[in-house]
Amino acid sequence: MARPSDHTARVADSLLQIEIELRRLGAWETDPPSDEALQSTKPFAVDTLEFTQWLQFVFVYRMKVLIENGHPLPEVSGMAPMAEEYFRGRSEPGHSLIRELAEMDRLLSGQS
Repeated sequence: MARPSDHTARVADSLLQIEIELRRLGAWETDPPSDEALQSTKPFAVDTLEFTQWLQFVFVYRMKVLIENGHPLPEVSGMAPMAEEYFRGRSEPGHSLIRELAEMDRLLSGQS
């Protein structure tokens, strides 16, 4: 297996931090949503999944597959604004997760 680039390593580290934050929030689930829910064509699967489910079962999963197989990573990301909207008015604070998602957005968009 080829050695990951420094950029890919930073993305992988950021991905791990997102997973840690989801677990800290108690939002990491052991059972995946139904196949039908995962087939949504809406952005962030807003019609079938909670945002945290989308993060775990779509974003984190797909990013791990891309990294493990040495595929190109997405070059655009806008998850932090969606997370801000998701956590607005909720009892659980998502500040740390939002910060980690902003870092991932920055990394994927090529900003240093």
